[in-house]
Amino acid sequence: MTDTPAAAPVTEADIALIQRIIPHRYPFLLIDRVRDIVPNVSAVGIKNVTFNEPQFQGHFPAEPVFPGVMIVEAMAQTSGILVGVSLNLADTGTRVYFMTIDAVKFRRKVVPGDVLELHVTVKRGGGKVWKFAGRATVDGELAAEAEFTAMMDIPRG
Repeated sequence: MTDTPAAAPVTEADIALIQRIIPHRYPFLLIDRVRDIVPNVSAVGIKNVTFNEPQFQGHFPAEPVFPGVMIVEAMAQTSGILVGVSLNLADTGTRVYFMTIDAVKFRRKVVPGDVLELHVTVKRGGGKVWKFAGRATVDGELAAEAEFTAMMDIPRG
């Protein structure tokens, strides 16, 4: 009898895996990659902010600034990938919905050319309702922070 080696834990999610876990697509898919995934604990999302994104046509034409609510959404999408990897939810059609957003603070502008790092940590999880703490940084400088709660809507098969 041979032992089959266990699959290595997923520690990164490229765009293909991201799209298998969360339903978001252009123009609302706000993460390009997720790295440093520690299931049920934490992850770091990466968002490359480019001038070609549609929100910069109106926010603001003379001085493009990445909207704060989109930074919070990008943290939430990173959390969705963390939960998806933790619970093996790829290709299940699971939806993740905001329940609360608390203690949001914006500390610096995020502009085209910035690489936004979205550090999320699980405060409570394991069931349908998860709570997270998130920090968004650019070049190590804090851009935004928030706490948020999300509900997983896992389809029954």
